[in-house]
Amino acid sequence: MFYGGGGCTCDDEGEKEGVRKWRIIVLAAAVVLIVAGVYLYNIFYGANNFADAEKKSFFVSKGESWEQVVDSLAAQGIIRNEEWFNFVMNVYNRGKQTHVGKYEFKSGISNAELYNNLRLGRGIVQISVTLQEGRRAVTFSRAFARALGTDTVRFMNLVNDEMYARSLGVEAKNLEGYLSPNTYSFNWQTDEREIIKRLTHQTEKVFDDSLRQRAQALNMSVHEVLTLASIIEGEAYLDDERAVISGVYHNRLRKGMKLEADPTIQFIIGNGPRRILFSDLAVVHPYNTYMNYGLPPGPISNPREASIIAALYPAKHSFLFFVSNGKGGHWFSKDYLGHMNNVRKFRRERAAQVRNQNLSRALRWQSFETPAPLSEVIPVEVKSYF
Repeated sequence: MFYGGGGCTCDDEGEKEGVRKWRIIVLAAAVVLIVAGVYLYNIFYGANNFADAEKKSFFVSKGESWEQVVDSLAAQGIIRNEEWFNFVMNVYNRGKQTHVGKYEFKSGISNAELYNNLRLGRGIVQISVTLQEGRRAVTFSRAFARALGTDTVRFMNLVNDEMYARSLGVEAKNLEGYLSPNTYSFNWQTDEREIIKRLTHQTEKVFDDSLRQRAQALNMSVHEVLTLASIIEGEAYLDDERAVISGVYHNRLRKGMKLEADPTIQFIIGNGPRRILFSDLAVVHPYNTYMNYGLPPGPISNPREASIIAALYPAKHSFLFFVSNGKGGHWFSKDYLGHMNNVRKFRRERAAQVRNQNLSRALRWQSFETPAPLSEVIPVEVKSYF
């Protein structure tokens, strides 16, 4: 006879307890995996929010190690945690290579995106550099050093390397005058050779076939045209006077007169621009147009296209002299008597301005210790082209 109904046995209870334990373990594992997944997702794709800006510029320079790059990212507040960022790199296992350049990173960028941008050179932006007309190559070298982090010494060594100049098709001892002023865009720390090559190529583009033919018609070389253009650049403040000033110098050259161009004196005194003294005019130097006839050996600065055009297409007139009118322009005269009248007129007006303390700060003046010789040897505006 059997007793007992349908109750659970001890084995049933044990089986149920085992199932409950496995459920707890699985649930705990799932929770751990979810937490780990969220944590890893945050490491890889969580936002690096910038506290002080919506966007930040970041520079990677030549020779920087990965460790230095990461330290800089942390120091600038671009990444939240250096260890997390390095972890992302190790997981990707694609190396520590970075591309030199200026990067623009927006607030909220993830570590994964940041790493790939640096590894692949994504997000690199070009830097705009404006070179002002009538400046010398050394000024350009400083502008590039400030904007692009280039080497001024290497830049100037290349500018003054005759062999390098000839490799660019420039038949001159140096590249002064051949570096076209303009606005350019370059990458951070672009090689100095590439920069100079682009500047000289722009000058070549300006000096197209029609201008070369015009130079031949004037019996002038490209070098001579650029030399004259650089002097015109140093003298002209008003665009509509460039051709007139060019005409004065063409007239002087044709008559066998000395150019007596003040910008060439500024070029040789070395610490200009400053007022020119009579003693400066006696300095023995191949660029001293008060002592030597004809054009100086080469350009004294890098002229704009308008000055090149003026050098090639001078205005037709009989003027041989010009003097500043104190307002940015000049008075022109055909003979020395007319020139001296203009000199006295200028001095009277300047004296009145001094007495009234109304000298314009927009202009800087040269002055001389003695009466003017046979050219413009009175104060004229001096542009800071050196």
